[in-house]
Amino acid sequence: MRLVIAAPHGRSGKTTITLGLIVALRQRGLVVQPFKKGPDFIDPGWLTLAAGRPCRNLDLFFLPPEKLLQHFSTSCRGADMGLIEGAMGLFDGLDLEGSNSTAALARTLNCPVILIINALRMTRSAAAMVQGFQNFDPGVKIAGVILNQVARPRHEDMLRRSIEHYTGLPVLGAMPKKKDYVIPDRHLGLVPAAENEDIHAALAATGTAVAANVDLDALLAIASQVPDLPPGPEHRQPPSPRVRLGIFRDRAFTFYYPENLEALEQAGAEISLVNSLEDEKLPDIEGLYIGGGFPEVFAARLEANVSLRRAVKRAIVEGMPVYAECGGLMYLARRLNYQGRWYEMSGALPFDVTMSSRPQGHGYTTMMVEGESPFFSRGSLIKGHEFHHSRVINLDRQAVDFLYRVKRGFGIDGRVDGILYNNVLAGYNHLYALTHPEWAANLVGLASGKG
Repeated sequence: MRLVIAAPHGRSGKTTITLGLIVALRQRGLVVQPFKKGPDFIDPGWLTLAAGRPCRNLDLFFLPPEKLLQHFSTSCRGADMGLIEGAMGLFDGLDLEGSNSTAALARTLNCPVILIINALRMTRSAAAMVQGFQNFDPGVKIAGVILNQVARPRHEDMLRRSIEHYTGLPVLGAMPKKKDYVIPDRHLGLVPAAENEDIHAALAATGTAVAANVDLDALLAIASQVPDLPPGPEHRQPPSPRVRLGIFRDRAFTFYYPENLEALEQAGAEISLVNSLEDEKLPDIEGLYIGGGFPEVFAARLEANVSLRRAVKRAIVEGMPVYAECGGLMYLARRLNYQGRWYEMSGALPFDVTMSSRPQGHGYTTMMVEGESPFFSRGSLIKGHEFHHSRVINLDRQAVDFLYRVKRGFGIDGRVDGILYNNVLAGYNHLYALTHPEWAANLVGLASGKG
């Protein structure tokens, strides 16, 4: 069984309703494998929490259709249903043809689509909207509608009758306007879920609301109408580890694709988690991976952990291989300016970072490898994404090299990304390991002294 949850536009309620569906289906005893379309770390954190299984990202920018199909099928092993939350509007993609859209993903997976309609201040017009989406692309099967933000029973009745009369599609549910099942803070990771009863209460309330207002039997019937996909290859057991790799993973650093961590294990890494807020020293490791997150929010606590900052700087000076993305780059800076105050960071790399109220880089990236490094071969084309409000300032360009020339995106300054310093690669580009399997192999090889 599989379904795509999509909408005409962002902020329609896809995430909240998807979370509620997962909780409600789990309460029925079903195992749900969650997916998120596109590059995203925030919503997958919530989806992972709701499902009790790691959410996987599906993106045709990163994977060709045949590999994406395999990844989907492999990820669904042991699950009763694959549930995919779309991104943006259903047909929004990178070009006029809508490549890499949620619709393109649904076509690739031969997956029915449930359309979420934000019905606020709308009645009969909802039918026109649904009819337009229904007829826009014959290759995309919109199989039903769930209404969101419904004001009262009379509002719901008009919406239901209009949509079903003009489109023939079933209205599977209507979510009333309430605040008790709205997720309180989408930035999962700022507050650990295990420590926050409000998060669990909101998820439970969302599941209860969906179970009460959505026809789950009809939804499951739709999800069962498509033929099963060929089973993907099983996840391989990681080999015996040959290197110990530290991973910053805590409230300040939460942005990691599970595929990236698994790729490192498959390459021979034993992962040791490092809490940048509490651990006073690095564990016994040969390499370090610092992902993205919200270091600016926790800047005071990062600054206060002087011993760990010094340990990281000392390890880099001594040649430890380090791969850092976005938030990790910020931690390796000398200082971080946030809300008018400067905070000391590790000081391992010769630059400062300042936060801006507006995004400095946002969207898919393509990077050409022009420098020499043990991380990637010269001439490689690296795909990724970026979303950062920070920018590098006071950079000593004489002390560093750059690995990437930016072909799409912004990176450090719109021209380059990927700061090389000793055995460090630090940039704004978030990389997806399944697109570039050499990344994990090269990082582990470098850490084991074979790079």
